[in-house]
Amino acid sequence: MEDQQPGAGDLTADADKAPSEATAETEKSKTEDLAEGDESTPAATQATTESADAADAAAQAEGEAPEAPEAAAAAEAAETAEAGAADTKDRRLRRKLLAGKRLAIAIAVAALLFVGSAAFAGATIQPYLADRAAAATKMKVARTAANAITTLWTYTPENMDGLADRAAAYLSGDFEAQYRKFVDAIVAPNKQAKVTNNTEVTGAAVESLEDPNAVVIVYTNTTSTSPLTKNIPSLKYLSYRLFMKRTNGRWLVTRMTTITSLDLTPHV
Repeated sequence: MEDQQPGAGDLTADADKAPSEATAETEKSKTEDLAEGDESTPAATQATTESADAADAAAQAEGEAPEAPEAAAAAEAAETAEAGAADTKDRRLRRKLLAGKRLAIAIAVAALLFVGSAAFAGATIQPYLADRAAAATKMKVARTAANAITTLWTYTPENMDGLADRAAAYLSGDFEAQYRKFVDAIVAPNKQAKVTNNTEVTGAAVESLEDPNAVVIVYTNTTSTSPLTKNIPSLKYLSYRLFMKRTNGRWLVTRMTTITSLDLTPHV
């Protein structure tokens, strides 16, 4: 059996064919690579875009990251300021309320003190006023009694006739009538003897005062002179008890008695 060697033409053809096929395969491979490259381009672009967006977001986050604490601090400061303002307002309100309460308490205390002091003053001044009124009344009674005694026992020969009328301003009732009768009896002899009688009140005191009645003691020194005794004065110390009554706002003597009568006339 003989070996069959291929012909030169066959080898050439095969050789020619091989390069062409290799070239075709290469072209095909390139075409496929290009196709794959075209298909991978949008993905790569998308990936690039996403990377850029991520970078921008990261950059923005990095740019905004410092602002977040500042905003929080500002918000906290605002809250603190608001809380402080509210606390200040509350304190002011409490101060006002406390001041109002203190003022109300002070006014109430002042009112109580005023009422208490007024009541105390009223309770104190009432007896004081009563005592002053009583003292004033006693003074008036004593002065009236002193004037009455002075008028009753002071006269001269010239005014002896009007003595009863002058004394009537201080006398009342039966005692006025008795005194007038006594004066009528002594007018003539005293005028004839030219008797001058002068009575000086040395003291007067209210013994009792029960409105409208009073009892007064009056102390006097009485001096009498007459030409018949060579004008040598007759000195007497007399004290009287006067019973008086208030009539129509005036104190009048209703009765009189002699307590003491001492003759102090010197004898020669």
